[in-house]
Amino acid sequence: MSITAERKDALIKDNARASGDTGSPEVQVAILTERIANLTQHFKTHAKDNHSRRGLLMLVNKRRSLLDYLRKKDAERYQALIAKLGLRK
Repeated sequence: MSITAERKDALIKDNARASGDTGSPEVQVAILTERIANLTQHFKTHAKDNHSRRGLLMLVNKRRSLLDYLRKKDAERYQALIAKLGLRK
């Protein structure tokens, strides 16, 4: 259910704004999106795992908050990020 260190490093490298950048909203949203995708796969086989479902909802809400912040701060970066990650909005 969690992502590997190699995958996380690849996500950071792909979405970082500068070298060593791990805290920008783009990186955080990319990591959260990967974790959400993993949990979504998990629920296809474990439909009654309600404890993990709570965690999934918290991740989705955190990602939404970061995306809202990024949209208010810089709309161009927001549009580029959702296009890159394939998110709906």
